[in-house]
Amino acid sequence: MTHRPALLALLAAILAALPLPAALVAEEFFPLTNPADLGLGEDEEVGELVFRGAVEIEPDEFAIGGISGLDWADGALHAVADDGRWLRIVPDDINRRLVDVAAMEIGPLLETDGDELDDKERADAEAIAFDPAGGWLIAFEREQRIWRYVDYAGAPTATEDRAAELLSQASGNSGIEALAAFEGGFIACGEWASPDRPNCVRVTGTSASLFQLPAPQGIAEAGGVPTDAACKADGTCYVLFRSYRPEEGNRAAIVEVAGGVPPKTLAVLRPPMKLDNFEGLALREQSGKTYFYLVSDDNFRNCAEDDAPGCQRTLLAKFEIKSDAPPPPPADVTPPKDYETQTVVIETELGDITVALETERAPITAANFLRYAREDRFDGTVFYRAMKLDREPMPNGLIQGGTQQDPDRILPGIEHEPTSETGLSHTNGALSMAMGEPGTANGDFSIMLQDQTGLDARPDSDNPTWRNGYAVFGYVTGGMDVVAAIHARPGDPDKGEGVMKGQMLAEPVKIIDVRVVEQAD
Repeated sequence: MTHRPALLALLAAILAALPLPAALVAEEFFPLTNPADLGLGEDEEVGELVFRGAVEIEPDEFAIGGISGLDWADGALHAVADDGRWLRIVPDDINRRLVDVAAMEIGPLLETDGDELDDKERADAEAIAFDPAGGWLIAFEREQRIWRYVDYAGAPTATEDRAAELLSQASGNSGIEALAAFEGGFIACGEWASPDRPNCVRVTGTSASLFQLPAPQGIAEAGGVPTDAACKADGTCYVLFRSYRPEEGNRAAIVEVAGGVPPKTLAVLRPPMKLDNFEGLALREQSGKTYFYLVSDDNFRNCAEDDAPGCQRTLLAKFEIKSDAPPPPPADVTPPKDYETQTVVIETELGDITVALETERAPITAANFLRYAREDRFDGTVFYRAMKLDREPMPNGLIQGGTQQDPDRILPGIEHEPTSETGLSHTNGALSMAMGEPGTANGDFSIMLQDQTGLDARPDSDNPTWRNGYAVFGYVTGGMDVVAAIHARPGDPDKGEGVMKGQMLAEPVKIIDVRVVEQAD
């Protein structure tokens, strides 16, 4: 069972700063979870998807279960259950992998008059979608309808009737299961896939177009039907299919639906994978990557409470759409014009990095770097470390390179110039000296990807390391794409000590030459 109190406390502090709907008043809690075995190896590929981890969520005292719809918005997953409840789930992702659930909230869905939905015929929520224009859509079956909300923790404000023609074909326990919104419209699909009637509708403005979306090969033969959907802002949508047969268990598939082209099957999940009744699909776009979260409906027969034959699990799984495109690099920095700087080019085997050294604001540290450059002490060294942080914007962290205490290269340590005195900061593209303690910096330096202002000096800190901070002495003015390419190099999991373990590059990047661009008189 996963318990990480310090990390969870930190995440709770972060969550407190997220923009949340004002009416969410349910108590936040940390659910009990276990790592889930889906029969997939770490980062194993399935069709066009890459597996990025899964967890099993136990019912806990809150009776978590019955989750039947999922969406991503405002830094969290939002779900509905078929017993008339909403859920807000914050996944714990480290280095793109789902490792836990950091926090959860649960509350009741309400009637139009503000009372709780307590009748199964009216409370059977099956899909939820965040509308980019504002508000939420929730689809119900049995009493077939789609309600519109300003805030799903409050009462519905309207009935969404543009999908009425599709809703008219729904009946009983086969209603609108898939629902997802995009800029200017939404897509909805019913829980059927017979060729004699449309099962989906695409709504844009006042127009509603019915269409038939067949189950893809690999799940069609098992009776696959739509069960949720997710869309990008541009209207490219993805529909989740699921099936169940007693003799084999569950299957799932994800199909891409885009205007003007035939549907494309991204992946079919089937035995011998250890699956469950996946009914929820959410899409998250992050730093040029597209991720799916899938959640299963345990039908309130959870194995954690009763492991009798036929018991089910609430699984939350994460997949990434395969892509060779790296995330966009951070932008280059333009230093202020009213301070003296010196241009230096760091030539690496991956390309050039141009920097402006702060010769006026950090004269001691900048002069030290210039001496190493002019005496060719950097030539033939390497960038050997990449610290990767799993937070937006990405890529995020720093790279480090230099002389690595080579006695033939290093010079005596220099006087420390704290940022509290220079007025500089560890913002995106900043160059900073590596050191053990003030006065020991010599020939190793780091370059920031995104803001790392926690490395700045904090004169009021009781900790001497943070009181002094690290010395910033320049900024990258060209070549942040090269910095990002170095940062993207894989680390060696066996190299490094302490917090640096795994951060040492498996293949360091050679620094060919560091040359000073002498300025004309």
